[in-house]
Amino acid sequence: MVERRKELDQRYSRKKKMLKLKKKLAVAKDSRERETVLRKIKLLSPWWVEPKPQQA
Repeated sequence: MVERRKELDQRYSRKKKMLKLKKKLAVAKDSRERETVLRKIKLLSPWWVEPKPQQA
């Protein structure tokens, strides 16, 4: 049960980090800042793809 708890804790912390990084990505001002955040997101979740911006 200890291993399961450890896996769950890792998953929860990963979700929190992803939320934080997605917020940073949304307010990123220049391309360098965006690339840094995208690199960190890819390290956490290699299959994540940035959603295309919605057109109004």
